[in-house]
Amino acid sequence: MAESEQSGAGIEARLAELQERIQAQMEARREAQEPRAIAEIDETLAALREARQRLWDERLALQQSKRSREWQSQAAPRRRKATANSASPRRKALLAMATFGGIALLMSALLIWVAQRVLVAPSIEEALAAGDSEFTWHEGMGLEERIKAVQLSLNEEKIFTPISDDPTEISFEILPGMAGGTVADELEEEGLISDAALFVTLMEFRGVDQSLEAGVFTLRRNMSMDEVLSALQRAERRDEVTITVLEGWRAEEVAAMLEAEGLVSAEEYMTLVNNPALFPEYPFLADLPAGATLEGYLFPDTYRIFGDEASADSIIRLQLSTFNRRVPPELRQAAVARGMSLFQAVTLASIVEREAVVPVERETIAGVYINRWQDGTVLNADPTIQYALGYQPTEETWWKRPLSLDDLAVDSPYNSYTVAGLPPGPIANPGLDALRATIEAPPTDYYYFVSRNDGTHAFAVTLEEHNANVAQFQSAESAPE
Repeated sequence: MAESEQSGAGIEARLAELQERIQAQMEARREAQEPRAIAEIDETLAALREARQRLWDERLALQQSKRSREWQSQAAPRRRKATANSASPRRKALLAMATFGGIALLMSALLIWVAQRVLVAPSIEEALAAGDSEFTWHEGMGLEERIKAVQLSLNEEKIFTPISDDPTEISFEILPGMAGGTVADELEEEGLISDAALFVTLMEFRGVDQSLEAGVFTLRRNMSMDEVLSALQRAERRDEVTITVLEGWRAEEVAAMLEAEGLVSAEEYMTLVNNPALFPEYPFLADLPAGATLEGYLFPDTYRIFGDEASADSIIRLQLSTFNRRVPPELRQAAVARGMSLFQAVTLASIVEREAVVPVERETIAGVYINRWQDGTVLNADPTIQYALGYQPTEETWWKRPLSLDDLAVDSPYNSYTVAGLPPGPIANPGLDALRATIEAPPTDYYYFVSRNDGTHAFAVTLEEHNANVAQFQSAESAPE
């Protein structure tokens, strides 16, 4: 085997090894929770990608060197060896001038040839005779397109050579409105292409960067970049259902909606909700106390569900994965720094989500509950009573309104009028805004609030102020302290 071929084989082996290490680091990053761990992984990824780029450059230089040697062996005429040892100094000087002039003439001719090739498109006959690829310039092509053609023609091997020989099928999804650059970045992260920037250039050259359809595509790592782009033109047509889980819904409401959409049975969904141990791969569930459910972690969002893949298990994993992605590590760390576990923060945020009608009041309401919780007094939160009462068949709702004095005396660990501190767990599934408001709530002197009956609340520092607000906005019987 020639030395260049041995070098090429070594580069390919090192590229394959680097790609595996990059994939492993990407997997580790998806699972990482601590900001420090994520930062360390990002440093490692940057170093690995830099090493991969150097290998790509080395491979390209090796290929160009090989092509140059082949061209020289075929086109360069044999030169006669000059014997100028016996020449006079004058003759040597003349010979040197002639040689220099010849080199200058040759370089000028070469520059003219390159300029003609780059700035002037070759004729159709020349292109056909040379057997050029699709990246050959043609009449009417602008300068920007010609530059792209040069870049693509220099990287044809990377474009038409698979990144791996792994035939495993990978489901890849393009979301509505996703930019071509984002698609390329995610393809590279999945190890499906080797160069996101080159892939974007290829899309632009072919005019498909603005016309990628949303959908799910089946790809493989043993597909070339060219084949991947072709596959992205053919989205799989599948039955799709779009569902929306609202902020403040309890798990049973989510289950009823899924059953109404014909996706899964409410009973199957709730069985899994009540068994968080079935989802050990989500580290944020590690601090759940005994007897806790997934209530609070079924993240509210709009989801696209494919009917042929719908199951209670897959939908719950989709919701948990969304929670993991949307609730950033720094927010979780902020909860710990404030003296809350993530479970306690989610529990309190679920109450804030149900209580606050006007977004601007979320932080103030959270501050009131934090004050009462830290002082060891009862929260007096109506939503916890509604959660304890459960479904109301007469009203066909899980959230009874208004509450009576008898309701406020219900025997339940979720009765925050009789049991001090937080309830045993979340009473609903809060959105990100409620979570942020709870964890980042600024200090407040307020300990009380009462509804003004228009969605807003009147806040008070002392019981006397609160009683005055109650007298103004509520009857004495319907709004106890």
